[in-house]
Amino acid sequence: MPTPVIVVTDLYQPPEDPGDNFDLLMPFGLDRIDLRAIVLDVSIEKRESVGAGVPGYPGPREPGVIPVTQLNTLFGRQVPYGISPFARMRTVDDQLRDVPPFQQTGPELLLDTLRASGTPVHLMSFGSARPIAVAFNRDPALFREKVARIHLSAGSTTLDYLEWNVYLDPLAIIRLVDAGLPLALYPCATEVDCFSYGVHNTLWWFDDLRWIDDLHPALKRYLLYGLGVSTRIDFLRALDEDPPAEVAERVFGRRHAVWETAAWIEVSGSALVRHQDGSHEIVAAADVAPGDVVVRNELVPCRAASHPTGLYTFEPTARTPNAHVFVRDDPRDYERALREALPRLYASFTPEGWLGSTLGPLRDPEPRQYAGSLS
Repeated sequence: MPTPVIVVTDLYQPPEDPGDNFDLLMPFGLDRIDLRAIVLDVSIEKRESVGAGVPGYPGPREPGVIPVTQLNTLFGRQVPYGISPFARMRTVDDQLRDVPPFQQTGPELLLDTLRASGTPVHLMSFGSARPIAVAFNRDPALFREKVARIHLSAGSTTLDYLEWNVYLDPLAIIRLVDAGLPLALYPCATEVDCFSYGVHNTLWWFDDLRWIDDLHPALKRYLLYGLGVSTRIDFLRALDEDPPAEVAERVFGRRHAVWETAAWIEVSGSALVRHQDGSHEIVAAADVAPGDVVVRNELVPCRAASHPTGLYTFEPTARTPNAHVFVRDDPRDYERALREALPRLYASFTPEGWLGSTLGPLRDPEPRQYAGSLS
């Protein structure tokens, strides 16, 4: 059975670094994942202009309802979405019930989805942990009954570097690390920064994105719209039309950092393998063949503890663990494997029944005169 999942994602439009547009393809295209809901994590800094916001993140930016709508259109889905509170939590038990109603839709969608599920659900956190922490504070008993595991993509491998997702809401991280819920930690950064390699952090890089040109045409256009930072308002028609060649060339030539693949491999019950011919692929764990070498993408038991900065510490141990933490072997070997395996997986995604965003094979009859006087 597909793994039931709720995604909380730091996804904006237009994107400042549209990695989440890229990574959100995985749960839509992979039949081992049952995507129940999307919560768009929003922080006030990203909504401000570049002068008043975060240096290097030009604004203004708004919640990524456009890429979610594009993906629903492409895959013939109606995955619901909600919007998180924009402001940071004021205390670890803050329920943020005094924010505007529009900003309540994210935590309430999360809670409603858990209530409606007959089985425990995995929560994927790619951004601040605020929507999950706020929802937990509103109904802790429901979380303890219905959450299979929280997959927290945030933090650093030491207390020496304040990672971005922690900075967005430190109290939210503290709340989840201390909550006693099933927890998997996927540190984004090392003690140096979020662009360095370690055995416990999840970063890897594409040197370029030219492989996007080999995807299904509509998926290619979706990625070119997001990665090309398009602002065209007819965002559904953009799925039917190739962008200008210079936009595609700019996207294809860019170097791209990825952090979320490790969590998706784990939650989907997949394995990253090296076949006997030396090629790499992401396959269902049950389909690992004799002779395949599994490239390590593992969660190991650990003791985790929160820190006042919002960062956390962890120590792998089999004795009295209270969480799990991601681990890989050689990060460069891991990167080499994914540079081949992830494009291969995305190339296998074909939106079933896709006929375009307008009329598909239907055509209107002969054009009619515009409405007006019949006399």
